[in-house]
Parts: sequence; structure tokens; C-alpha cells
Amino acid sequence: MNNNYPKLFLEINDSEYIFVIGDKNEDNKFKIIHKSIVKIHGIENSRITDFDLVFNTIKKNIFLIEEKFNFIFKDVVLIINNFRCSFISLSGFQKLNGSQILKENITYILNSIKSNLNETENKKTILHIFNSKYYLDQKKIENLPIGLFGDFYSHELSFCLINKNDYKNFNNIFNKCNLKLTKILLKSFVEGSYISNKNKNSDTFLKVKIGKNESQIFYFENYALKSEQNFSFGSNLVQNDISKV
Repeated sequence: MNNNYPKLFLEINDSEYIFVIGDKNEDNKFKIIHKSIVKIHGIENSRITDFDLVFNTIKKNIFLIEEKFNFIFKDVVLIINNFRCSFISLSGFQKLNGSQILKENITYILNSIKSNLNETENKKTILHIFNSKYYLDQKKIENLPIGLFGDFYSHELSFCLINKNDYKNFNNIFNKCNLKLTKILLKSFVEGSYISNKNKNSDTFLKVKIGKNESQIFYFENYALKSEQNFSFGSNLVQNDISKV
């Protein structure tokens, strides 16, 4: 195995903990070498309801994996689904008066938007930040227009936010497992990125997932996850309606 591998991933959804180990093969391509699924414990309605139960379940299963591979993990990537994350898009601007757009101008706009968001959403933590749209003199630009000249520049960012207490609980759980939580990813973002990579011309799309008891819709725009909505009904509702006919 490579020095920096294997890698530990943990997905937490409505019903399961999914532990995944990834490694690199001889061609330096990522591959899954282990996957184990455990019934969810200590989490109800997208909230941690029993900290010790969640901690002990995760610690026990990671220990079993470490024994199997004779490898001690130092960090973990967490993938979550339906933890009541919220989405917001904000724009900032810079008057240029015919001057050139510099990297410092972009940095100033980004920091200003983040600062305002942290003040207004002080009970939440930023999970993802996406560059959504760029406008120079009211004309949409495909890429960051650093080096171009103009009079007015507008930059839109899309944010995904998680409840700050949920974020702290996750960090605390993994700290107690002697693991560094390097990233928290939304499953819809992972799935959307995969779709975009497989379909190079599909940078904007809507995906609808219908399960037995729940459904989900998420929207990608310009390779950015713009929104996600979960519903507590699925194909069971359709079946019930049909049975009444």
C-alpha cells in the first residue's frame, strides 16, 4: 500500500453507517478495498440523539477494520445525507472604473461575503463554498476574470451550511476516536460531482431520487450544488394511493 493510503470514509444516512476503505492500485487509480454496513444507532430524524452510542458504534467498527488491515487510521472523510443542511447564494461586487481585476479584488469580495454570512448565520457552520457566477460589466464570464479590465465586477458564491452543534458533535466523536475529521461532504454533492465528471456537458441538472419511504431532490448549477430538499415520503405513498383506487 502507498504511504498515504488506505483512506477511511464514513457515510451516515437515515438508516446506516457505511464504512469504506479506499486504496490506490498499481496504476495509481483509487479503488474500494473494503465496505461494511452497520445499522444506524444513536441518530434519529437527522440529529445525534445519543452521543455515546454513536461514538461507541463508530469506534468499534473502525477498530475492527484496523485489525483486519493492520493499519491505524489518522483521519477520516465524513459523508452525510439529510442532516438538515441549508443553502444560500450571495453576491459581492467591486467597482473597477476601468482598472484591471486583480486576485486581491477577488479575495476581498470572497472574504466580505463570508464575513457577512458568518454574522447572519451565527448558529451554522460553512460546509461547502462554490463559485457560482461571475459578471463583468453585466456580462456573464465562464471563469474567474483575473487580468481583465472593466468598470463593475459581480461575483456570486453558493454556500452549504450545517448546524454548528452538529458540526461540533461530529468533530468531538472523531477526536475521541483519535481521528482527524478532514472533510464533511454532502452525499448529494458527491453524487452530483460524479454525474458532472461522467457527463462533461452536464454542468447544470436536477436529480430526483425516490426511495420507499423518503425522496430527495438536488440541483446542480455550473458544477455547484445550489439546493437540496428531502421529503418524508416515497414510493410507498404512490402505492397507497393506487391501492385506494
